[in-house]
Amino acid sequence: MNRTAQVTRHTAETQITARVNLDGTGVAKLSTGIGFFDHMLDQIARHGLIDLDIQADGDLHIDGHHTVEDVGITLGQAVHQAVGDKKGIRRYGHAYVPLDEALSRVVIDFSGRPGLVMNVPFKSGMIGTFDSQLAHEFFQGFANHAFVTLHIDNLRGENAHHQCETVFKAFARALRAALELDPRAAGTIPSTKGSL
Repeated sequence: MNRTAQVTRHTAETQITARVNLDGTGVAKLSTGIGFFDHMLDQIARHGLIDLDIQADGDLHIDGHHTVEDVGITLGQAVHQAVGDKKGIRRYGHAYVPLDEALSRVVIDFSGRPGLVMNVPFKSGMIGTFDSQLAHEFFQGFANHAFVTLHIDNLRGENAHHQCETVFKAFARALRAALELDPRAAGTIPSTKGSL
């Protein structure tokens, strides 16, 4: 089974190419022009064991909004293509991840129904040059285009960097669990409906 995909998205605001290998080893090649965002995407690769190559050229002279949102969209499209018909996957994944005083929980369902519930009360508006509000835009774009239901909660935290990093690491771990192939369910769709 070859669970890889490449998606290119070009608009008047951004030019993005995303390549994924869902059965990788966590190798990342990232260039979005936003250092902290690259650091967060690296967490997805490393802790999700997904090989990730994202090259983005966006209108950063305005702000990071279009770039971050469109990377979420493009990555979501790539994951959706790579996972295919979802036969044999575990479908659900969840993870709790701490970093010092911060703790976050992420739960994901490859349901075929896009949805995001996100409760992250960031303690700071900016993390380096990254607007903390854009974390929501990234996950909204991902959920809408990967066709997943995603629940994200930061349970505690005082440092915005720590809060955001626990969210992305927990997302990566939940993603890894949901995409894992279940040997007991090989070749079957994980739904009583027979499709996802």
